Amino acid sequence: MYILSIFTICAGFIIGLGAVTVIDIHGFLGRKSKYWTETTIRAHKVTKPLIWIGIILVSIGMFSAGLLSNIPVFLITALVINGCFLSFYVSRRLLTQEREGKAQELLSQSLQTKITISFFISFICWWTLVYVFVTSALV
Repeated sequence: MYILSIFTICAGFIIGLGAVTVIDIHGFLGRKSKYWTETTIRAHKVTKPLIWIGIILVSIGMFSAGLLSNIPVFLITALVINGCFLSFYVSRRLLTQEREGKAQELLSQSLQTKITISFFISFICWWTLVYVFVTSALV
């Protein structure tokens, strides 16, 4: 059972953190580029569900491995809250922009600032979860 839990956690990191990395790079490139803004809007439709799958797999794996102490619970909760903001606030604006035929327009500075803050929250939480997993499960 422990092996399956470790596999589930690793799969969650690969899927979720991989998708986060892809969309973060696209978002960074899209800050000043109309081409990359449109590409980011399109790519987020694929990466968004993959990130949620990753969060769910990491959560299930850590729970089944008995690794859900205060720190992982806090980090996963922060990822869920951050993910809700991105999914229900940012994503809606991106899809509206695309629907209105404005997918190549740069995002407003206000939205870019919010996305940047969200990026740092995501980056810190995901990589801290990886560190907590490695130190608690493999050491």
